[in-house]
Amino acid sequence: MKTFFKALVLVPIALLIVLFSVANRAPVRISLDPFSRDLPTMSYEVPLFIVVLAAIFVGVLVGGLASWLAQGKHRKAARRSRREVETLRSETQALRSAVPDSALPALTDGRN
Repeated sequence: MKTFFKALVLVPIALLIVLFSVANRAPVRISLDPFSRDLPTMSYEVPLFIVVLAAIFVGVLVGGLASWLAQGKHRKAARRSRREVETLRSETQALRSAVPDSALPALTDGRN
Protein backbone atom coordinates (compact mmCIF):
# COMPACT_ATOMS: atom_id res chain seq x y z
CA MET A 1 0.00 0.00 0.00
CA LYS A 2 2.87 2.33 0.86
CA THR A 3 4.48 1.63 -2.51
CA PHE A 4 1.24 2.49 -4.28
CA PHE A 5 1.01 5.88 -2.57
CA LYS A 6 4.66 6.59 -3.34
CA ALA A 7 4.01 5.82 -6.99
CA LEU A 8 0.84 7.90 -6.89
CA VAL A 9 2.91 10.93 -5.87
CA LEU A 10 6.21 10.31 -7.66
CA VAL A 11 4.91 9.36 -11.11
CA PRO A 12 3.09 12.69 -11.69
CA ILE A 13 6.12 14.61 -10.37
CA ALA A 14 8.43 12.72 -12.72
CA LEU A 15 6.04 13.33 -15.60
CA LEU A 16 5.98 17.07 -14.84
CA ILE A 17 9.79 17.17 -14.72
CA VAL A 18 10.04 15.44 -18.09
CA LEU A 19 7.44 17.75 -19.65
CA PHE A 20 9.18 20.81 -18.18
CA SER A 21 12.53 19.63 -19.52
CA VAL A 22 11.19 19.04 -23.02
CA ALA A 23 9.42 22.42 -23.11
CA ASN A 24 12.42 24.46 -21.85
CA ARG A 25 15.34 23.36 -23.98
CA ALA A 26 16.35 26.86 -25.10
CA PRO A 27 19.91 27.76 -24.13
CA VAL A 28 20.55 30.46 -21.55
CA ARG A 29 23.85 32.06 -20.61
CA ILE A 30 25.10 31.38 -17.11
CA SER A 31 27.76 33.87 -16.11
CA LEU A 32 30.08 33.48 -13.15
CA ASP A 33 31.76 36.86 -13.73
CA PRO A 34 30.04 39.57 -11.63
CA PHE A 35 32.12 42.44 -13.07
CA SER A 36 31.71 42.18 -16.84
CA ARG A 37 28.13 42.08 -18.12
CA ASP A 38 28.94 42.45 -21.81
CA LEU A 39 31.78 39.98 -22.23
CA PRO A 40 32.05 37.71 -19.19
CA THR A 41 35.13 35.55 -19.01
CA MET A 42 33.38 32.68 -17.26
CA SER A 43 30.06 32.00 -18.95
CA TYR A 44 28.33 28.88 -20.14
CA GLU A 45 25.41 28.18 -22.45
CA VAL A 46 23.14 25.55 -20.93
CA PRO A 47 19.49 24.60 -21.42
CA LEU A 48 17.07 26.41 -19.11
CA PHE A 49 15.71 23.21 -17.56
CA ILE A 50 19.20 22.29 -16.29
CA VAL A 51 19.47 25.63 -14.50
CA VAL A 52 16.04 25.26 -12.89
CA LEU A 53 16.51 21.61 -11.88
CA ALA A 54 19.99 22.36 -10.51
CA ALA A 55 18.56 25.22 -8.43
CA ILE A 56 15.85 22.92 -7.05
CA PHE A 57 18.44 20.24 -6.28
CA VAL A 58 20.70 22.70 -4.45
CA GLY A 59 17.70 24.02 -2.51
CA VAL A 60 16.73 20.51 -1.42
CA LEU A 61 20.31 19.80 -0.32
CA VAL A 62 20.61 23.05 1.66
CA GLY A 63 17.19 22.53 3.27
CA GLY A 64 18.02 18.95 4.19
CA LEU A 65 21.35 19.98 5.69
CA ALA A 66 19.71 22.76 7.71
CA SER A 67 17.05 20.36 8.97
CA TRP A 68 19.65 17.74 9.87
CA LEU A 69 21.71 20.30 11.80
CA ALA A 70 18.64 21.64 13.62
CA GLN A 71 17.64 18.14 14.75
CA GLY A 72 21.07 17.37 16.21
CA LYS A 73 20.00 17.99 19.80
CA HIS A 74 17.10 15.55 19.41
CA ARG A 75 19.39 12.85 18.01
CA LYS A 76 21.80 13.42 20.91
CA ALA A 77 18.97 13.07 23.45
CA ALA A 78 17.78 9.88 21.73
CA ARG A 79 21.30 8.40 21.86
CA ARG A 80 21.58 9.29 25.55
CA SER A 81 18.18 7.72 26.29
CA ARG A 82 19.09 4.59 24.31
CA ARG A 83 22.31 4.17 26.31
CA GLU A 84 20.40 4.65 29.57
CA VAL A 85 17.82 2.05 28.57
CA GLU A 86 20.55 -0.45 27.69
CA THR A 87 22.26 0.18 31.04
CA LEU A 88 18.99 -0.31 32.93
CA ARG A 89 18.20 -3.48 30.98
CA SER A 90 21.59 -4.98 31.78
CA GLU A 91 21.21 -4.05 35.46
CA THR A 92 17.73 -5.58 35.54
CA GLN A 93 19.00 -8.75 33.89
CA ALA A 94 21.88 -8.98 36.39
CA LEU A 95 19.49 -8.52 39.33
CA ARG A 96 17.06 -11.12 37.96
CA SER A 97 19.84 -13.64 37.51
CA ALA A 98 21.05 -12.98 41.07
CA VAL A 99 17.64 -13.71 42.63
CA PRO A 100 16.44 -17.36 42.67
CA ASP A 101 13.35 -18.13 40.56
CA SER A 102 11.34 -19.20 43.60
CA ALA A 103 11.75 -15.72 45.18
CA LEU A 104 10.48 -13.74 42.16
CA PRO A 105 6.71 -14.06 42.85
CA ALA A 106 7.23 -12.96 46.47
CA LEU A 107 9.21 -9.91 45.39
CA THR A 108 6.59 -8.60 42.98
CA ASP A 109 3.66 -8.76 45.50
CA GLY A 110 1.26 -8.87 42.59
CA ARG A 111 2.16 -5.32 41.50
CA ASN A 112 3.51 -5.02 37.94
